[in-house]
Amino acid sequence: MDFFQYKKGKLFAEGVDVEKIAAEVGTPAYIYSKATILDHFNKIKKAFSALDTTICYSIKACGNINILKMLAAEGSGFDIVSGGELFRAQQTNVDMKKIVFAGTGKTDAEIIAALKAGIGYFNIESEAELENLIALAKKTKKKTKAALRVNPDVDPKTHKFITTGKKETKFGVDIERAEKVFAQYGKNEYVNLCAIHVHLGSGGKTIDPYCEAIKKILPLINSLRGKGFTIEMLDLGGGYGAAYQSDTVPSAADYAKGMVPLLKGKNLKLVLEPGKSIIANAAILLTKVLYRKQGGNKKFIIVDAGMNDLIRPCLYDAFHFIWPAKVAKEFAAVKRTEKLNIKGLEFVDIVGPICEGSDFFAKDRAIPPVNRGDLIAIFTAGAYGHTMSSNYNARPMLPEILVDGKNFKVIRKRQTYKDLIALEK
Repeated sequence: MDFFQYKKGKLFAEGVDVEKIAAEVGTPAYIYSKATILDHFNKIKKAFSALDTTICYSIKACGNINILKMLAAEGSGFDIVSGGELFRAQQTNVDMKKIVFAGTGKTDAEIIAALKAGIGYFNIESEAELENLIALAKKTKKKTKAALRVNPDVDPKTHKFITTGKKETKFGVDIERAEKVFAQYGKNEYVNLCAIHVHLGSGGKTIDPYCEAIKKILPLINSLRGKGFTIEMLDLGGGYGAAYQSDTVPSAADYAKGMVPLLKGKNLKLVLEPGKSIIANAAILLTKVLYRKQGGNKKFIIVDAGMNDLIRPCLYDAFHFIWPAKVAKEFAAVKRTEKLNIKGLEFVDIVGPICEGSDFFAKDRAIPPVNRGDLIAIFTAGAYGHTMSSNYNARPMLPEILVDGKNFKVIRKRQTYKDLIALEK
């Protein structure tokens, strides 16, 4: 699953004791494992190698340019959703034709920048957006390719905020409308509408919805081809599950086992946009216990990380496994699961210092006893962790640390108080 393991009761990131990292860079801090990132990426690459597949890592999951450079060097393309993410991608050596640009509200400036950069495909969300792209492509004399985002009305059975493939979302067009869009815009000079994009949402835990979506989309592709449209590519998006709890999601090989046979022989290039499944388990958020507190019958563990550093638990009610960085032998090899029945654990609320009742990481969670000064690891924090963090309560954003074997380096410095006001002077 990843390269964060306990050795003699102490948590190591690859070959580095996380306590050593805390001693040098302080807490809280995001700690990434290079080996985990590359292992997850290459497992997807291998699993889908029977098809003409381009993996476009989703920058929104975690966009540190040092990680992007590492993935580009492995052959990854990028899924972007903003001009800022395009700029981040441009700091790497990525082939611009391996970039797909999604998002419902692309501005003119963002579209023009992407046209000039020569990206591979725009993922089109609506007729209005396509009309604007055609106008801007004509104005700048930059021809491009586009994929129409089609909602197959498939429910991935995940949180309502991260479900995007149903009809009742702001994303894409209904499958029934798709042919009308191609009929109206599919033969214009500047935007080659030659692909279909499908994205069910994030956090999928079974392969069935993805297989169902493919089965719904293939007849559409056949129909469009029958009417003279060239459909060269199918973008199946991201959203593939990450193991926030042990053994709870399919592997890359499992996904491929269900999806590849459906697409073989269909004369389609395949684009995948994994983010969470590559980066989630590649990082922990390391935090320190500030205080213990008793409130009525509740025990609180107050740590130095807050909801501004990791918002997923309070925003999505998301589960993250949380465990001390130093534990007794009997606690060193537990499964990362929400319900643990081990003698010697205590039930606590793990909360941060933010002045909000929603500032929590776990409620009524069983963990080994901890005291002031102890380090705690919040696992599976790589996706939508640092990238969704903020300066709320005027808190400096955290450093990011990349571990490579027995070495580690700071790939993003901790913000200072002066950084907080630098743009206000």
